[in-house]
Amino acid sequence: MTDICWDEAFCSEGANCFRFGVDDQGRAYIGSTTDTTAHVSDSLEALRALISAVKSGAADHLL
Repeated sequence: MTDICWDEAFCSEGANCFRFGVDDQGRAYIGSTTDTTAHVSDSLEALRALISAVKSGAADHLL
């Protein structure tokens, strides 16, 4: 199992809290703060694109 170095949790309004992490191979992760085993993994570039889409309002329904 890969060790993930998690950043501090990011919490928006309400109870929507997420955390971001990276492993020693440079793979990026977005995870829930309530379920420490649940996470989405992809390249750092792909997750940056997802976050940019969410911030622009194009994908806010995903969160």
